[in-house]
Amino acid sequence: MTKENPHYIGHRERLRKRFLKSGAEGFHDYEILELLLTYSIPRVDVKPLAKKLLGHFGSLSRVFDASRKEIEEIQGLGSASVTLIKLVKGVGSKYLAEKMEDKDFLSCPSAVFEFSRFELEGRSHEAFMVIYLNTKNKVIHHEILQEGDVDTVAVYPRRVVESALSHHSSGLILAHNHPSGNPIPSEEDKRLTKDIASASSTLSIRVLDHVIVGKDTYFSFAEHNLLPANVG
Repeated sequence: MTKENPHYIGHRERLRKRFLKSGAEGFHDYEILELLLTYSIPRVDVKPLAKKLLGHFGSLSRVFDASRKEIEEIQGLGSASVTLIKLVKGVGSKYLAEKMEDKDFLSCPSAVFEFSRFELEGRSHEAFMVIYLNTKNKVIHHEILQEGDVDTVAVYPRRVVESALSHHSSGLILAHNHPSGNPIPSEEDKRLTKDIASASSTLSIRVLDHVIVGKDTYFSFAEHNLLPANVG
């Protein structure tokens, strides 16, 4: 072993070849992080740092869900690594958003559920998202309309309706997360859904679903027949 050829140089190349040949299939979670970090940290063995990241946050998904500040607290990670980690999450979000847009929600709801879970799962605070649809039930836009604290988010039906009008939307899919991991709707969730549906219906805007994202799962108001009777 020479100083000019440290052991991790060959290991990095082997990781890259494995990924190009078979994708992430068969990779340990720490190996995925290790491979990622090779592109932001040169001339250093990044395996210990990858394992440190995984040990600190507990899972691969939680690494990517972590805030910039939380990642920066891990000793050994510079701004390039933080940017790269957040970029992966951002690219994934854009990818799923593009797969969802222009799709008929009624015939293909899975793309919307998948996007909602990716966008909201793992957040440490509640966030309320609205997905806007046109008259053919195709997704035209989405946005996080409101963010709150660890167990509540204040959402006003009037604001939801005003935003729907600004996007020329005739249909809405509501979505928010439960940081506790349990997606079962609270009584407040049910009241909010009813209030938004009522306010929207006066302008012929339909609420097609309200999705609550938990840990590795979700709850759909439409699937459980909990939407107000005048909706849909």
